[in-house]
Amino acid sequence: MGKNRGIMTYIIVALLFIVAIWVLLPSLSSRQHTVKYSDIMEYFDKQQVTAYTLDLGSGELKYQLEGDTKVHTYEVPNVSLFLNDVEDYRAQYNEAHPGEPLAQDYFKVTDNSWLLTVIPTAVLMIMAIVLFVVMFRQANGGGKINSFGKANIKALTGSAKKATFADVAGADEEKAEMAELVDFLKNPKKFEDIGARIPRGVLLLGPPGTGKTLLARAVAGEAGVPFFAISGSDFVEMFVGVGASRVRDLFEQAKKHAPSIVFIDEIDAVGRHRGSGLGGGHDEREQTLNQLLVEMDGFEENESVIVIAATNRRDILDPALLRPGRFDRQITVNYPDVKGREEILKVHKGKKPIGPDVDFHEIAKDTQGFTGADLENLLNEAAILAARDNRKAIIKADIEEATMKVLAGPEKKSHIPTPTDKRITAYHEAGHAVAAHHLKTQDRIQQVSVISRGMAAGMTWTRPVTEDNHMTRTKLLETIVMMLGGRAGEAVALDDICTGASNDIERATKLAKNMVTRWGLSDELGPVMYGSESDEVFIGRDYGHVRDYSEEVAARIDKEVRRIIEESYERALTILQEHRAEHEALAQFLLEYEKVNEEEFLAIMNGTLTVESRRAEEAQKKAAAEKAAAEKEAAEKAAAEKAAAEKEAAEQAEKARKALKETKAISGDELLDFDPLDGADDSDSYTDDSADEQKGQTAQSGEDDDE
Repeated sequence: MGKNRGIMTYIIVALLFIVAIWVLLPSLSSRQHTVKYSDIMEYFDKQQVTAYTLDLGSGELKYQLEGDTKVHTYEVPNVSLFLNDVEDYRAQYNEAHPGEPLAQDYFKVTDNSWLLTVIPTAVLMIMAIVLFVVMFRQANGGGKINSFGKANIKALTGSAKKATFADVAGADEEKAEMAELVDFLKNPKKFEDIGARIPRGVLLLGPPGTGKTLLARAVAGEAGVPFFAISGSDFVEMFVGVGASRVRDLFEQAKKHAPSIVFIDEIDAVGRHRGSGLGGGHDEREQTLNQLLVEMDGFEENESVIVIAATNRRDILDPALLRPGRFDRQITVNYPDVKGREEILKVHKGKKPIGPDVDFHEIAKDTQGFTGADLENLLNEAAILAARDNRKAIIKADIEEATMKVLAGPEKKSHIPTPTDKRITAYHEAGHAVAAHHLKTQDRIQQVSVISRGMAAGMTWTRPVTEDNHMTRTKLLETIVMMLGGRAGEAVALDDICTGASNDIERATKLAKNMVTRWGLSDELGPVMYGSESDEVFIGRDYGHVRDYSEEVAARIDKEVRRIIEESYERALTILQEHRAEHEALAQFLLEYEKVNEEEFLAIMNGTLTVESRRAEEAQKKAAAEKAAAEKEAAEKAAAEKAAAEKEAAEQAEKARKALKETKAISGDELLDFDPLDGADDSDSYTDDSADEQKGQTAQSGEDDDE
């Protein structure tokens, strides 16, 4: 409403400007003389003026010239002088034009010249008053100039779609914790009778996309109390003190509508640790944080406002913000498990038509590490793929392709690699797959492809059998072996190596270093953590990383990491050399068909599927299809010939019936001149013809029965 009122004010001011211009322009233009007084007198001297009127007050002269119907206007400089000059003009003109007398008129003195001065002045005064009122309203918070100190609260309207706890899946315990807040607001007596108080603050922690904001929206939809949502970045401005002012305004509005809930999304934007960074603290951010600390739990009691905040960077939050009394509860919203992912998929399914071959439990098993946002995006991508192929429902193939698309990007089928690149990629990916297949702790192979996706030239996708939270040393070492299987595959099959394994080497080295320095899995260095995790958040993680060990220990760490990598690489080489035939068969199959699914991979490993057997199978299928097509064509041809024969037989029968009718007609004419002998002959002939006709009909009936 305020925004519309401001627009109307600007429209009114613009209209006043237009009116002022419309009033002033005629007055200005009227003062500009287009003709001289001598020209006017010349018209009168030549008796060219046929009619005129004169305003004795303003001196406005309106006249018409001979042969012209246009009325001209002129302001005489002196009315008395003009009257003296034209005193005898009427008599002279009427004498010269007896048939057309002069039309002459004088208007009495009416001094309206003051209006030309008053109206513009009044218009300007009105405009000044309007502008003053607009500026006064802005100074009192009605405009943008002084609204910096006001909190940019996102109010939830009744028409907006509200989330509920039914929309939250895969986080049962977290949902129960948040549901207690709603229960406390709706039924506080149950808790007060036992001496419990409502939590003053709830901090939602967890990776991005796990549903922290969705939980807050569900609380807003279920609570039935005023809900104020704001982002942490809304407190930060270029002007010092604005953030603190917005915090005060936020809590003032929340207290006016108490009991109420305040939700601060991405609180790490304003709640960072004070005094951090190379140059000390950040005054504006620290002032805002200090005001937030005071409002949440300061000198004044504030038990009527519940603060819910969300962040994925707990490590950079100020300790004073995390203590009980400000955030009494810290709820971690982590990655969902298999059961949670299945429930999330069912929630996001919505009205999407799902094919009978889609199993949400299998999809949940294939999407380990996916968040709720990832799963929603997966189903949306699958729906887009189904719509692209003009299908009415989402099928299993759409889900699998959407999963790969979310993980690594779309397939670049239009990109045609060179034969050399394709050969290197085939042996590289085959090395990963064969190494993983012969390592006991590794997941089973789901798909191997040499079609590029994103930055990858190929991909080997594994599917976990179980969802373990702990990683054993054996599994970590075999994971490194599997990562280096691509480089080993190139070395074994091509007697050369290339740059394609750079990402594998990077990930393997990082994993080996974590085993040595963070997880204590090295016998050489023991269960000791090397390096501090207290990274400086303002000067960068790498720059602020503290190394708390000596150069000698650093050398031992490098040596141990190198040992793990080299031993894993040697083991990968040994596996591929021992299973060289499987490696070669898989690579050749990839070169021919570009993709291998789980069933085909197992068949190749068992030796039951090769390029030759697939070609023979395809040739057999092609021959069977050609044979079926030929048989179908022959059957159609036989059916067509049979239909033609039946049609011809029907035509012959029709001709026979017509001949019979003609015979009957001739026999009736001959009966008029009856001859017993002739009649007997005719009767015999008729009988024979009738018998032949009946025989033909019987034969036709037999053919119909056969058909």
